[in-house]
Amino acid sequence: MSSLAGKVAVVTGASRGIGKGIALALGAEGATVYVTGRTVTPGTHPLPGTVGETAAAIDRRGGEGVAVQVDHAEDDQVEALFARVRRERGRLDVLVNNAFSIPADLTDPAPFWEKPLSDWEMVDVGVRSHYVAAWHAARIMTPRKSGLIVAVSGYTGVAYTYGVIFGMTKSAADRMARDMAIELQPHGVASVSLWQGLTFTERAERNLARIAGLKDGAATRPENGCSPEFPGRVIAALAADPAVMKRSGGTFITAELAREYGVTDVGGEVVPSLRAERGAPLWRPIAEEPHGH
Repeated sequence: MSSLAGKVAVVTGASRGIGKGIALALGAEGATVYVTGRTVTPGTHPLPGTVGETAAAIDRRGGEGVAVQVDHAEDDQVEALFARVRRERGRLDVLVNNAFSIPADLTDPAPFWEKPLSDWEMVDVGVRSHYVAAWHAARIMTPRKSGLIVAVSGYTGVAYTYGVIFGMTKSAADRMARDMAIELQPHGVASVSLWQGLTFTERAERNLARIAGLKDGAATRPENGCSPEFPGRVIAALAADPAVMKRSGGTFITAELAREYGVTDVGGEVVPSLRAERGAPLWRPIAEEPHGH
């Protein structure tokens, strides 16, 4: 039996990219995966991928994919998503907060005051919408005394990457996961943040090909990259771990957790940790702290 058979997951921002990879990896372990995103019609986004295509790929992997069009900047759409999960499944085992608003100028080297104020959308989707989704998820998980909430973050939580707002957003995601863990602990629900390095998404592949010098950046060296499914494989291992509460509250480098769980990338590759080059997480699991805080 697959490790996540009978489990229900929500992966936000899964039309393409890391979210799609995570959804596929969870589906391959037998989970029912609700995949959210704004793109439902092929060709309407500059990059390929729709929520329907992701859901269909999950079905082919042996899981059950459920495509739901959601703009995570709209609270009512997020509320409707979780109401549907509760109505159709009566449970939620995993929430992966991955949705993010990536501005066109993200990799532009211009300083923050020369970029538009609209770049603040990274906070609206990358922080606020994560909180809103977790708020709804916790209301389904806590009565059952079980569940896992994962924030997709990165080394930029401590290392300058791309710009001010991007770094602030990821730092906030780490801290939010930490403090949620403290309040969720009595209810048996785990909350963690995962640091992803370069991931070969559709956008990353395009940028590496088009932007001069990008392959030489500390955050974007191809030799350190991984497939979009790699973090999903690690999340699947976390979700299947009966001792996952011991990790709650921690920020983890995905590559390091992979080694602990014996997880490799899709081709068997061992993904490197960039702890020495880019920095270490700030937050340990609350179980490892003297007073749990």
